[in-house]
Parts: sequence; C-alpha cells; structure tokens
Amino acid sequence: MLFIDIVKRSLRNLLTSKARTILTALAIAVGTFALTLTLGASNGAKEYANNIVRSNFDPTELIVSKDPNLFSRQDATKPQVYNPSFGSISTFGGETRQVQYLNTADIAKIATTKGVSSVQPAITVSLQYITRDGQKKYIGTLAPYNSYQKPELLAGSIPEKIQDNTLILPQGFLSALGFSSAKSAIGQNIRLSVQNQTSLNSITTNPLAALNSSDNKSQESVFKVIAVSATASTSISAATSLYLYTNINQVESLNNYIYSGTSSYQKYLTAYAKVTDGTNLTKLNTAQSLIKGEGYSVQSVVDTEKLITQFISVIEGIVTLFGLIAIIASLFGVVNTMYISVLQRTREIGLMKALGMHRKDISRLFKIEAGLIGLLGGIIGSALAVGIGTALNPAISNKLSLGNSNLLIFKASQILILIVVLALIAIFAGLLPARKAAKLDPIEALRTE
Repeated sequence: MLFIDIVKRSLRNLLTSKARTILTALAIAVGTFALTLTLGASNGAKEYANNIVRSNFDPTELIVSKDPNLFSRQDATKPQVYNPSFGSISTFGGETRQVQYLNTADIAKIATTKGVSSVQPAITVSLQYITRDGQKKYIGTLAPYNSYQKPELLAGSIPEKIQDNTLILPQGFLSALGFSSAKSAIGQNIRLSVQNQTSLNSITTNPLAALNSSDNKSQESVFKVIAVSATASTSISAATSLYLYTNINQVESLNNYIYSGTSSYQKYLTAYAKVTDGTNLTKLNTAQSLIKGEGYSVQSVVDTEKLITQFISVIEGIVTLFGLIAIIASLFGVVNTMYISVLQRTREIGLMKALGMHRKDISRLFKIEAGLIGLLGGIIGSALAVGIGTALNPAISNKLSLGNSNLLIFKASQILILIVVLALIAIFAGLLPARKAAKLDPIEALRTE
C-alpha cells in the first residue's frame, strides 16, 4: 500500500472520531503552549540582556582588572587575608572584599600590548552636587562618554570630540534644574561640585568639628549643556539613566582632585582596553590572551553576555521541565486514544488483513494517526502561544518599562522544530497500539462483534 494512501486513510479515521481527536490534541497543546511561551520569553530576555550589554559596552573593548578574582565568585564562607596594598569594595550582597587596583603603570603596560589601540580607566565621578543659579542642589554622577553608546537625544547634538566643560544632560534632570523643555537647556550653564576625600575623612573622624571647618576642600566647575539624552530602557540600572556625560579628560581631572592625597589616587578597579579591529573575534581573543599572559584578569563583552544569560538559561530549563512533564502526561492520552481506536476497529483491521494489507502497513497506519494527533496539538498550542504572546507584548513591555524591546520573541525555526519533535514523540507513543493492531489475527478479528 502506498504511503500517501496510508496517510489519507489515517486522516479519514481521525475525522471519523473528531471529538476524541481534538480532545487528545488539546491535551498536547497545553504543554506546547507552555513550551512555546517559555522559548519566546527566553529569547526576549536574552535579547534584552544582550541589548543592555551592547548599549553600554563597546564590543571591541576588553574589561581588564588586576584582581584575578574580580570576574569570578569567591568562597564567602572563608575570611580573606588582609593585604594593606589592596583596596576594599562592598558587593550587592553586603560582602566586603579586598581587591587589587590598577595604577598608571598598569594602564601604560596594557597599552603596549600587541593589538591594543588605547586604554581608558573605568571611572565615574560621584558629584558633591549639581545645580544652576536659582535652583536646588542635587547629587549626581559624571561619567566619560563613549561614542559607541549613541544615546537617543531629545535636543542638541554630540560632536565627534566633546570639548572641555561641556556635557550631555540626562532627561531626568530637566525639571529638577528648572528647564521647561530639553531645547531650553541647550547652551545653558550648570555647576558641578566635587569634594576632596581627605576632607571627607576628617568628617568621618570628627563630624561635629568638620561642620564648621574651613578645610572642607571643594571644587566647583561650570559646564555648558550641549545635548539632552532621553531615558533609555537599556540602561544597566535606573541610576545610570541619570549619568551626566563629558569627555574622559574632564572626568579623570575631577577624579584626581577627589582622591588627591589619599591611597586611592590614580587607582582603578578596571580599565577598558580597545582592540584594533576588535569586531574580529580572532583579534579580540588574541589580545585577550596576551593581556591575560601579563597577569591581568580580562573579560570581553561576549563573556559578559554569557554570564548574564546563564542565569536566564537556568530559569528557562526549570520552566521547560514543567512543560515537558505536561507533554509527557498528555502522551498517555495518545496511547489511550490509539488503544481504544484499535479495539473499536478490530473487525476493520481483520478485513484489511484479509484483503492483503501487510502487517507493516497496519502498524504504519496507527503510527501515522498518532503522529497527526501530535502534529495537530503542536500546531494548536504554538499558534495560541504566538497569537496571545504577540497581542500581550506591548502591554508587557510597557509594564516592565522595556521600551521598544519585546519580552516574548518567537522564532519560526524553534517553533517548527518543537512541532516536529512533538509529532515524533506522539508516533513513539503510538508504537504499542500499532504493534497490537499489526499482530491481530485476521480470522479472530473478523469474528469480533
């Protein structure tokens, strides 16, 4: 019997028992619905995480540290040996760690590495305050602008090289500083103040005496606003969306003033090493290996993306497991449906055998029917997931403040593979009923009432 004829007969048999076929397919569709949504959410979360990394880090740069443990987890159950030449940082979990800092000699050494075109210390300046005439004072952070970031501008423009005493003002400061619009802020002056850390140390030691002390060293600088950046949904955190940006020389100058006279002067936790033709992964990896060979800890943007998406993959695996359990449970329904079908069609099977239909064709008939049920369930579940997910995407993005990003991203290739796999699994579930049908004795089958 031709394969196409077997498929046609399988379809006729399924259509004869429409209700039973649809109910069995819907049981499979429930698990497929969950798996399709899981894949979509995983794709969306990974894409959003990658967008955050790519929007904040230049993929042609390497993040370099002198501390070998900075990019890895340390055993928090054991105390760390004190080293007076190290600095201390506090992690998000409240853990205090000692770390080795880069200095100017390290920066110069990294810059001489083959393939590295430039090295820039990773620094931000915590401002004492930001204000302008007639307005309140606010705290803020000043950071060096990287042309790779390409922020969305509400007004103004960013030149190829940002001049001294000019900056990019974030949207969040507009109303606070008394600007009626982004356009009205362009060309206006604002004042930034930084305070030397030696005076802060005196405040820590004797806060009451320091309140009236004239030794509190502060430096106020006037900056002109050249552009206003819109709040980006891909900021690393809510705090970074309020960063003010200027050129690296200004940031370094203010940073040096803050830490002048302290042990942290010209010390940096990390630095960015820009690689020539860094979009070429071979050259990027070569430079990374050379810097590691000098005893530094190095991480690329690709490494950062993997680190972030690793957590997402774990969550994806857990949810996928529950979806698979639902599908496995529904496959018992396929086995049950096919067994009932064999019992109800015993005389029909006997007649087909008596007319010369081979055992393998009988077996193939029932396996194809099982596969078609799995195929139908996969199509229904995936179609519902894609339809509902696509409709809810705008609301989800708005609720989670994802901007133009979608949480649910469906890929046709993944859905197609999922449906095909479900059909194959359903065929596997139909093996026992198909085997039973193929082994029926035609004489006994014809005698069945």
